[in-house]
Amino acid sequence: MMKLYKIANGIIQAVVAAGYQADIAKSEAIKHNNKTSQKDNMDITIQDMKKRLIISIFFLIPLMYIAMYHMFEQWFGIPTPSMIDAIFHGNQNAITFAFTQFLLLLPIVYVNRSYFIIGFKRLWKRTPNMDSLIAMGSSAAIIYGILAIYMLGLGLGHHQIDLVEKYKMDLYFEAAGMILTLITLGKYLETKSKRKTSEAISKLMNLAPKTATVIRQEKEMQVSLSDIVIDDIVVIKPGESIGVDGIIIKGNSSIDQASMTGESIPVEKTVGDNVISGTINQNGSFYMKATKVGDNTTLSQIIKLVEEASSSKAPIAKLADKVSGIFVPCVIAISIIATIIWLIQGQSLEFALSIGIAVLVISCPCALGLATPVAIMVGTGRGAAEGILIKSAEALEQLHSVNTVILDKTGTITTGTTTVTDIYSVIDEKELLKIAGSIEKNSTHPLSIAILEKAKQEKVDLIEVQEFKNASGRGVKAKIEDKQYFVGNLAFMKENKIEQEQIDKKANKYLKQGKTVIYIANEEKIIGMLAIQDMIKDTSVQAVKELKRNHLQVIMLTGDNKKVAQIIAKEVGIDTVISEVLPQDKEKEVAKLQENGKKVVFVGDGINDSPALVKADVGIAIGSGTDIAIEAADIVLMKDNLLDVVTAIRLSKAVIRNIKMNLFWAFFYNIIGLPIACGAFYFSLGLKLNPMIGALAMSLSSVCVVTNALRLKNFKPKFQVPITIEREDLKHKEKGKEVIKQMKTIKIEGMQCNHCKMTVEKALNSIDGITKVEVNLENKSAIIENEKEIEDSQIKEVIEAEGFQVMNIK
Repeated sequence: MMKLYKIANGIIQAVVAAGYQADIAKSEAIKHNNKTSQKDNMDITIQDMKKRLIISIFFLIPLMYIAMYHMFEQWFGIPTPSMIDAIFHGNQNAITFAFTQFLLLLPIVYVNRSYFIIGFKRLWKRTPNMDSLIAMGSSAAIIYGILAIYMLGLGLGHHQIDLVEKYKMDLYFEAAGMILTLITLGKYLETKSKRKTSEAISKLMNLAPKTATVIRQEKEMQVSLSDIVIDDIVVIKPGESIGVDGIIIKGNSSIDQASMTGESIPVEKTVGDNVISGTINQNGSFYMKATKVGDNTTLSQIIKLVEEASSSKAPIAKLADKVSGIFVPCVIAISIIATIIWLIQGQSLEFALSIGIAVLVISCPCALGLATPVAIMVGTGRGAAEGILIKSAEALEQLHSVNTVILDKTGTITTGTTTVTDIYSVIDEKELLKIAGSIEKNSTHPLSIAILEKAKQEKVDLIEVQEFKNASGRGVKAKIEDKQYFVGNLAFMKENKIEQEQIDKKANKYLKQGKTVIYIANEEKIIGMLAIQDMIKDTSVQAVKELKRNHLQVIMLTGDNKKVAQIIAKEVGIDTVISEVLPQDKEKEVAKLQENGKKVVFVGDGINDSPALVKADVGIAIGSGTDIAIEAADIVLMKDNLLDVVTAIRLSKAVIRNIKMNLFWAFFYNIIGLPIACGAFYFSLGLKLNPMIGALAMSLSSVCVVTNALRLKNFKPKFQVPITIEREDLKHKEKGKEVIKQMKTIKIEGMQCNHCKMTVEKALNSIDGITKVEVNLENKSAIIENEKEIEDSQIKEVIEAEGFQVMNIK
């Protein structure tokens, strides 16, 4: 054991020596028992970055003012306070002027010393990165400034005023301070985004209950979840979360498995059926035998997958970091060679050193460091304006190169809520809803919510029932005015020997459409049925078309059954469907595509989607989804609009184009300035680059980079929203006579969901003379076609009677 510890310690020391951080990994059990430690460590890191930034800004402001106050007065006419003028102005105060700047820079350098430690370590190991550029550029400015202080002292000591004049303004402490502060600001914003994955894992852990009820020594007792062992008998009561995997040995219930499998409708479970951790018991009680406990439960495996995917997904290599591997050694080599050449030419050491330092100063990475983060910051801001929350620079950069989009079904392509879509009745339709609603109001089954909502929309008055009985997993029955009625599935009808053959054909039609059928019957026969379905979102079809138009492969990946998945996929235009998958299978499917060279975007909203969201190159969560999915994702669509997936991809491509342009401008000044800094034109043109001019060129490159990045504020989605059709008269011949048809556009406030849409459609269709109604939930409008004159007041009346507000009619 000691030998293994020494080996591990040696590996850690080698990693640290290379400029990285490392520690001994803890076991899953330790991590889960100390689940807040990861978040606490992240909070400490963020607080440390914030402290560094505040200190840097605090000392940078007076440093910049002292270094440039004379320029403010000369260029902008801003008067200098007499005290400042007395302390820092003139040759006699040159040492005070220079040394004060140096002292103000020291705290900035100290709090940001990690750039120098890591940067020079990486440089020493011949793997330079952005930290190496920061360290070299800042060090060049600082060293030159210190040399200038010595020269000022020499000039004042020997009364060589020309030497004082020469070096008094050759100080670049403010350039070093500005570089370090700007880079620290970018690092702080980046660190804040890294907290999200640890929060997602913490919320996953909180899904499992802290305790559970088990049978021991023939008594029920509360025990910690970690104390449950295989074969323990666990009692699950209504509304409880299930903490371990197991098999039901007594009782039955409906289990909400949406968090694990994505199924929109709870699944009926009885003796012999498996139940999994992280799901929620609905209305029944049962006993289950534990088959998987601790780290082996389904929920624990999902947590493990999220953690592994988080650690295995390497951040995208910045373009600046890639070129720095060549750029930094070249700049250093050029600086050393130029210095040596000028010494050989017989120039003074001072002249040769100024040449070498000028090369380093003009190569300072300020613009290079800004090229990526400024474009990213503007791009993420533009995304936020479009309702697209982008959590990290890596996600935005990765998104431009994706070629495959995987969409979850429930809650992503569909609304995730069940709705009564069709009613078939052999009696009056409202009477059928009255019977079904009155019985179902006593039920706790999730499908009863859809039935009651439909009854409410139709303004059906419900009545009290007698002798209500629930047959779990099959249906309910009750008496209304001494008549027996049954509401449930086909098995429930057969169980009660109710004939259903006369409506089998109609029921099969609904079933083929992927809908759930609820039968309503009296003691003799079935008197009607309700078709219930999870509705497709309004924008799903258009979003899939736009993704295909951008040459992206679109795949549906869902835990729902194959038949329903294929029907939904056909409706929205998706060709590839992978159905009936468990959470771990979703993550595996993403991994398979990645192994085949695909760059994958996964779009989902459920807890069960979190491993796949993290495993994908870019995970996108729907804003109305679970908190865990939102935390695990790289991007969140706040408007629940799938078209925003297209917008995010196009925004990413625009940002990457902008970054490449920024890098061009960052290097453009180096390409021009480096030969001048080396003194290549000194003999022919007498042109020698003063380090101060080099710093100015560096500043100009930064201005170009920032200005170019700001152009991203003008980014607009390129797809067209549905066009609102204004009122117009249409003439056509119908059965030998001319009929005048009109179209009106109605703006409606208050529509929030498909239920609202269906209510408005039905209200408008009830008006005599209206032949066609199209309601657009996205634009909050309805377009009607009518073959005779209809008063606007009549249209307004029927819509507002349903609780909506008519804004205008055209």
